[in-house]
Amino acid sequence: MMRRLVLRRWTARLEEAALQLARRLRPLALFNLAVPRGTYRRLADLPYGEGPRQRLDVYLPVAAVQDRPVVVFFYGGSWQSGHRQGYRFVGQALSARGMVTVIPDYRLYPEVRFPGFLEDGARACAWVREHIGAVGGNPDRLFLMGHSAGAYIAAMLALDRRYLARMGLTPEHLRGFIGLAGPYDFLPLRQRQLIDIFGGVDDIPETQPINFVHQTAPPALLLHGATDRIVRVENTRRLAQRLRQAGRPVREIIYPHYKHLTILLYLASFLQEGEPVFPDIHRFLLDYSGNGIGGWESAGQQAVGRGQRAVGRGNRE
Repeated sequence: MMRRLVLRRWTARLEEAALQLARRLRPLALFNLAVPRGTYRRLADLPYGEGPRQRLDVYLPVAAVQDRPVVVFFYGGSWQSGHRQGYRFVGQALSARGMVTVIPDYRLYPEVRFPGFLEDGARACAWVREHIGAVGGNPDRLFLMGHSAGAYIAAMLALDRRYLARMGLTPEHLRGFIGLAGPYDFLPLRQRQLIDIFGGVDDIPETQPINFVHQTAPPALLLHGATDRIVRVENTRRLAQRLRQAGRPVREIIYPHYKHLTILLYLASFLQEGEPVFPDIHRFLLDYSGNGIGGWESAGQQAVGRGQRAVGRGNRE
């Protein structure tokens, strides 16, 4: 027991150090060095708009099979930092298991403020809807997924109809959305930069995903670490409760020892062994993708059984 406590303390310290370095050294780029080669195909630097940050990468399964489910993954970084190349381990993990995975960049503060990054997210979804069928993805099996600020983008696009509507889409075009450690209900704004990013609108509550839950919202998987000190776990609990009150399918899983960055890093294929987060995501995708993912079902179902025993709070739907 004492050894585990010491290990957790050191893990916490290492995560804090990684978060401090993230703005300077891009440690996830080093993390990507461990991504197994030959387990995916990547189409890089595809434009979905005219701006330099309106570009995306597509990760494809090695097998050229049609009708694949599609996941659009939005990374975090407090709406102020991040680059799609740093998340190759996410694209590889999903594509190696049968998904077509899209990772877009989007404009950041101070270039834009709310809702500029949401407009880019919606534009990326429109690109996927139009083009992903040409590379084996099924646009009718589309999921949004994100971590931290990226989970906010995924949730806002899934709940607030205005952004997808401008691109000719609706939330009903989505099979579901997945949020990892997302800020969904973070008023009042206290940090100076958050006030600058979100405070310029007439109606501040319109910046919060929780205020747009509706009775046709897509199914949601909301994951959070109980020891997250960057985004409080209450964000996930309150959004899950609001979705349940609206009668929408929602799975809420709180991992007892995960922190803010931990929940993201355990998506990497070489760290998945014995950890529940990736099997939990797989189960959700499998349940809501329609007709399976093709060759991934049996191994994934076994992993889900192991993973569910490790979580502190089970699925709710």
